[in-house]
Amino acid sequence: MWFKNLAIYRFTEPFTLSPETLEQKLQQQPFTPCGGHDEFSFGWTSPLGRSSDALLHANNGFMMICAKKEEKVIPSSVINEMLQDRISDIEAREARKLPGKERTRIKDELIFELLPRAFSFSKKTYAYIDSQGGWLVVDAASAKKAEDLLSNLRKCIGSLPVVPIGASIKPANTMTQWLLNHDSPKDIVIEDECELRSPEEEGGIIRCKRHDLALPEIKNHLDSGKQVIKLAMSWADRLSFVLDESLVVKRLKFLDLIQEQAADIETFDEIEQFDADFSIMSAELAQFIPRLLELFNVEGNA
Repeated sequence: MWFKNLAIYRFTEPFTLSPETLEQKLQQQPFTPCGGHDEFSFGWTSPLGRSSDALLHANNGFMMICAKKEEKVIPSSVINEMLQDRISDIEAREARKLPGKERTRIKDELIFELLPRAFSFSKKTYAYIDSQGGWLVVDAASAKKAEDLLSNLRKCIGSLPVVPIGASIKPANTMTQWLLNHDSPKDIVIEDECELRSPEEEGGIIRCKRHDLALPEIKNHLDSGKQVIKLAMSWADRLSFVLDESLVVKRLKFLDLIQEQAADIETFDEIEQFDADFSIMSAELAQFIPRLLELFNVEGNA
């Protein structure tokens, strides 16, 4: 359950729904598996997994939710081969060249025929709402995955006034200065990984991993105008992560101080373990997120 990524959104208006009301609204779109001819299915499932039917788990003012998406997969090579065979048969039988519109129709019919036999896979996306802090946090490394969850949550509750925290700033400038001048804040330690990009359109990209970022060659790239668009760092000996130019936190790890705290809590079943982990994680991120925004001078930081 520990989040591995943080796509952080700020509420522009207070979130006032109670856990009970929010769960009722989520019940309008529970997850159901794909039907025979469905290409995908999206809905809400219990963040506790099979241990509970509840679509929301609340703890100390934080509300955890979980979206589940199932998709049918038909390999494009299979579609293209069968499509070409079908088109060739029709063209030979009718002695004419099929126009593009008719080819498209045949392809759609073919996909419709194949869907009931297609392999399906599902993925879960977790998120939690901190109504007091004013944050919605999604465990997603990609904007599309996070936006899928937000879009469906918005449909359920009618309104979701949130904005990405990195929407109006340029974190690359700050990260570049940290690396160029070796002057990151005291609670931030620069690790051994970064990604640099030239500012011009379609500029070159340099990726460094397991590399001493204090070496002169890195400074030479920065002096030539490249900017840091991803940087590995740790915060206060509590979290390590890679931060990108949109202030999305990736490859998040809760370090020994946090893991030891979690290990000291005695639990007796999966629900108690989930609740304990969620309590520790959400409390830790409630401290980290404001500090992250402070570091990058994000407006609206509470």
